[in-house]
Amino acid sequence: MGLRSFIIPAVDIKDGKAVRLFKGDPNAVTVYGDSPVEMAKQWEEKGAKHLHIVDLDGAFEGKPRNYRIVEQIVKAVSIPVEFGGGLRSFEAVRTMIDIGVERVVIGSLAYQNPEEFRRIVEEFPGRVVVGIDAKDGRVAIKGWLEKTEFTPLEFAQKYDDMDIWGFLYTDVNRDGALVGPNLEGTKILAEHLKHPVIASGGVGSVEDVKKLYGLRDYGVYGVVVGKALYEGKIKLEELED
Repeated sequence: MGLRSFIIPAVDIKDGKAVRLFKGDPNAVTVYGDSPVEMAKQWEEKGAKHLHIVDLDGAFEGKPRNYRIVEQIVKAVSIPVEFGGGLRSFEAVRTMIDIGVERVVIGSLAYQNPEEFRRIVEEFPGRVVVGIDAKDGRVAIKGWLEKTEFTPLEFAQKYDDMDIWGFLYTDVNRDGALVGPNLEGTKILAEHLKHPVIASGGVGSVEDVKKLYGLRDYGVYGVVVGKALYEGKIKLEELED
């Protein structure tokens, strides 16, 4: 796997547009395109091997709001799509799986309703990614608005024995800020967990990607990149496949 395959481009959807937030703040929005579908196709054309789609409206409202757009993305690209944002019920997850989403990212539900979460994992083995959104060293839920008492590792270890796909670790304080990823936090998780870890938040350069790429032997599978791609700080098509 080269650097290009290691990067998972993010397409964040809000009010029907492709956007990025700054540090998870719903009021700090940059719009990068009117068509999330066209944005997804662009990343595939540039060599992406998978996509990370987030329904920001769903994350804040508690249920997916941009279902039709996600369905259009899945139909428009031939690479696997990972989806998160407002998946807080079995039915919501089943809907996304039914439209062709490869993996679902679940964070808040895992914390708030472990029984429902276990039911989802049993029904869709190997297709659930546990979303770990960290804020000031604690796991945050409900669109990053509420902090729990758990550290990222404590939270992850509750699910590591289940038949999940793996974990998505986001340092919310770095997300969209281009200040560099939380290498230490990512490494700690990957070292201590059996399942793979996808990193997210803070990547601002190819050097940042290379540092995370160097953690593959610990179990880091890839990195979700948004703003650095949209602002041309990383050019996917110029990287080794």
